[in-house]
Amino acid sequence: MKQVLSIEDRAINLAHYIIDSKDTVRGAAKKFGISKSTVHKDVSERLKKINPSLAKEVRIILDENKAERHIRGGMATKLKYSNLKKIVK
Repeated sequence: MKQVLSIEDRAINLAHYIIDSKDTVRGAAKKFGISKSTVHKDVSERLKKINPSLAKEVRIILDENKAERHIRGGMATKLKYSNLKKIVK
């Protein structure tokens, strides 16, 4: 049986996971089985009220991920087309 966490506990667990793994909002959502919107709301809004210092730590990771987002997208596109080229040959 799946254990149900309170919203506060979930927000704290998400924050610790993101800080420890440096994972993205999308990755955390997949890991916890919830939507990206819920993850974002938990760590951006709810966490400020629950634990402001933890919220600041998570914000640093989220800002890094946002700054690197265009690089990851470019790498994914490059990989996609290099794999397509191998299939065509």
